[in-house]
Amino acid sequence: MSDITVVHVMRHGEVANPDGLLYGRLPGYHLSELGQRMAERVAEHLAPRDITHVVSSPLERARETATPVAEAHGLDLATDTRLIEAENVFQGKAFGVGDGALRRPENWKHLVNPFRPSWGEPYLEQVVRMMGALDAAKDAARGHEAVCVSHQLPIWIVRSFVERRRLWHDPRKRQCTLASLTTFTYQGDKIVSVGYTEPARDLVPAHLLAGAKPVKGGSKAFGA
Repeated sequence: MSDITVVHVMRHGEVANPDGLLYGRLPGYHLSELGQRMAERVAEHLAPRDITHVVSSPLERARETATPVAEAHGLDLATDTRLIEAENVFQGKAFGVGDGALRRPENWKHLVNPFRPSWGEPYLEQVVRMMGALDAAKDAARGHEAVCVSHQLPIWIVRSFVERRRLWHDPRKRQCTLASLTTFTYQGDKIVSVGYTEPARDLVPAHLLAGAKPVKGGSKAFGA
C-alpha cells in the first residue's frame, strides 16, 4: 500500500437563497440548479481519480454536492458533523456588504473581536474539528484518495492553519470559490502539500470568485 493519501476538501455548490440570508447551519437550504451543475462538473473532474471514500457535512447543500461524486465512484456517502459550517450569531439574517449591518447598534456587541471571532465559532475550534475530519478521511482512504464536502470558512481556516497563516482575515479574500477543491496530500500521517483547483470556475458568477469586488445587493452569505 502506498504511504501517499490525498484528501480533497470541496466547498459545496451555489445555494438557492432568494432572500440573501446568511443561512449558516439552518436546515432547508438546497443547491440551486446552477449549484447542481457545479456538483456534477466536479464529479466529472474527479471521475478518473482513485477515490475510495466520500464524506460530507450533514447540511443539505453539502450532501447534495457530494452525491454525484459518490455515485460516480459507486460509493456510499458518509457524513461527519465536524465538516459542518461555522456557527454564526447572524445566521438567518441579511448581513453583508452594503446592507448597513455594520451600522446597526444591536450588532456592535458581536463585532468587538475579529481575532476570535466574537460573532461566531472560534477559529481554533474550527481548526481542531476540521483537522479531525481530515485525519478520519485520510485513515478511511489510506493509500488512495478521499473527498470531504464542507463550507467556505472552515475550509479556509484549516488551510490557513496548515499553511501557517494567521487565522483572522478579510472574508472577501478567501481562496475558496464555490465547488472548489482544496487538496491535502499526506505522506503517512503528515500533510506534505496543499493544492487548490476550481473545476467549475466558468460556472461561478464573477462577483463570487476569490478577490472579486463585492456587489451591493449580491450574495451576502460569506463563509457559506
